[in-house]
Amino acid sequence: MKHLVILGGGESGIGAALLALKHGYTVFLSDKGQIPPRFIQTLEANRIPYEQGRHTTDKILMADEIIKSPGIPDKVEIIQLAHAKEIPVISEIEFAARFVEQSTIIGITGSNGKTTTTHLTYHLLKTAGLKVAECGNVGTSFARLVAEGNYDYYVLELSSFQLDGIRHFRPQIAVLLNITPDHLDRYEYKMAHYVASKFRIVMNQTPSDLFIYNANDAEIKMFMNLARFQMQKIPIRVPLKKPILNGNKLTKVLHSSALEPKVAVPDFDMSACSLQGPHNYFNASCAIAVALKLGIQADVIQKGLENFINAPHRLENAGMIKGVSYINDSKATNVDSVFWALSAMPKSTILILGGLDKGNDYSQIEALVRKKVKGIICMGIDNQPIVNYFGKIVPFCVETRSMESAIAEATKRATKGDVVLLSPACASFDLFKNYEDRGEQFKAMVRQLAH
Repeated sequence: MKHLVILGGGESGIGAALLALKHGYTVFLSDKGQIPPRFIQTLEANRIPYEQGRHTTDKILMADEIIKSPGIPDKVEIIQLAHAKEIPVISEIEFAARFVEQSTIIGITGSNGKTTTTHLTYHLLKTAGLKVAECGNVGTSFARLVAEGNYDYYVLELSSFQLDGIRHFRPQIAVLLNITPDHLDRYEYKMAHYVASKFRIVMNQTPSDLFIYNANDAEIKMFMNLARFQMQKIPIRVPLKKPILNGNKLTKVLHSSALEPKVAVPDFDMSACSLQGPHNYFNASCAIAVALKLGIQADVIQKGLENFINAPHRLENAGMIKGVSYINDSKATNVDSVFWALSAMPKSTILILGGLDKGNDYSQIEALVRKKVKGIICMGIDNQPIVNYFGKIVPFCVETRSMESAIAEATKRATKGDVVLLSPACASFDLFKNYEDRGEQFKAMVRQLAH
């Protein structure tokens, strides 16, 4: 009987423990921090031994195999000790995939947009009546859903950290949206290492598998030119026609030809879809390409596009007050995300920026800020990097240190037709629990203003 040790007591670790138990492993779970009460309840209900607040080296190194949380870097001591003893260390994604036999795995990764694309892909498949699960880096863990069984398709959002821990994991359909600098502290501050991590999503694909990728992304194009790939490939460029007059309404249309050149299907009307802006048209194109490859009819896809509701905190409409729109894009924790958010905005935008700066290079958004932003509200403990960069570029750049004061300052300066956009470009942990907390506080403040 194989002995499995799981490091990390979050959703990923608990899912792995339940799946291991189902398949006859002995299991021990260790978390150096505190395990949430709901997960402790699950462990105890299933009689799974665990510890919290420490890693007991002797217990961990008794493992035949270790599954580690994606948040644990390889450089930590316990992982180095495991490597020294030649104990395999894998991700929960790798472990769960061992027990998927007949189902199709669709893996989606990228620096930005992967949650939206995962949600939409799942929604299109669900709309078509397929037995599909959404999991991975979003919502329920892959392992937990595999333990439940009964799904024909798994749509997985995959982070680079999860991909670092795979060995044989093979998605039949892989999607790579983009690669921009992020998490470089985990990759020795070398972009090439981060790029290679993202491309692990295709490392086990065969000629019968499919790779959908961003043909306009510089890092992806460079890597594609350097390496040989044997799977089928669909390169996607943002396939958007100019808006056209369709009857009495202005319609945004996605070219089907860029998605599926050998199949005659109609273009897709995006005017009624909640996803707007060039980046979201690209994300939608990738999801549509997956759906088409799985044989879903164009009219079903169109219906799915029209009734799709995106996850919170991603260009989420938080309300309109006195003609001013409030948009919650709290998930935008890097500059690239803000670039795409601003691309979708009108010319009169008040931008709320700030938080824990990760060494941001704001030059990427300077042109858009000059063109579209009438003022910046800084919201963080240390606003100096933003003030230094944008202070002389925009008409006003105001410092605040709470959501309440940030909204008050933005509202005071906004006039009818303006957009107040929360798109911080920074991590949230200086003032908030996480980006979700930041976004929820934004929406709550907007609701208060409305009453």
